Amino acid sequence: MANQKDLKIAILIDADNVSYKKIEEILNEVKRYGVPTIKRIYGDWTSPYVENWKDYLLTHAITPIQQYSYTQGKNSTDSALIIDAMDILHTDKVDGFCIVSSDSDFTRLATRIRESGKLVIGIGERKTPKPFIASCDKFIYVEILQKETSQESRDRNKNTKHTTKKDLENAVENIQIDKTILQLLKQTVDDTADEVGWAFLGDIGNLLLKRQPDFDSRNYGYEKISQLFKVLKKDFEVEERTIEKSNAIYFYIKNKLKKD
Repeated sequence: MANQKDLKIAILIDADNVSYKKIEEILNEVKRYGVPTIKRIYGDWTSPYVENWKDYLLTHAITPIQQYSYTQGKNSTDSALIIDAMDILHTDKVDGFCIVSSDSDFTRLATRIRESGKLVIGIGERKTPKPFIASCDKFIYVEILQKETSQESRDRNKNTKHTTKKDLENAVENIQIDKTILQLLKQTVDDTADEVGWAFLGDIGNLLLKRQPDFDSRNYGYEKISQLFKVLKKDFEVEERTIEKSNAIYFYIKNKLKKD
């Protein structure tokens, strides 16, 4: 998602499908991709089910959209969100959308928005159906969005400085990654590699998202994808490179050749 920090993003939230306790983490996550210029949440605000949302809406300047449940068992908020999304799309005032829901009913909406050349980010629970995930450019599981206090953040950073190298040597024993994901990583490295086998990590990340929108190193306990590759030392080589007169570090990844 390079060069997208200034994208204008509309966040549309299905109140029936996400907990109010996660809203701050969700907004912070969206800000990694752009600037939230429209923030709306849809629900029946006469229902006690969404009562806890109200204070959070004021705190984060989210506009509540009232949608009565006309029929028992029918989620009418879906229709309201979809209609609003199409209206916003046709105004051409945003560069992308973030749909916060775990409902497969938004699959066609996400597909339609992408057809118009707009970025689509999905945020939902792990139970989200695969068709909705596949229709997004990027899908983030809400379970991996952790809220930290300042002290917790300092403690974690402190521990990282002292244990990172040692932990990365042994962490592969604890990592939960199946053969399908490992094969995806290897194939993506091969497909983005130069003639000697080295692939730039940024290119790898971009292609991974195109092939599997819900891929995220945080799903496996690592904040950055570079850390994930480092622990998979049996399968990958990781090289850090710098450019002259620059302090930036660039990561390059290479598949290890299997010895017979």
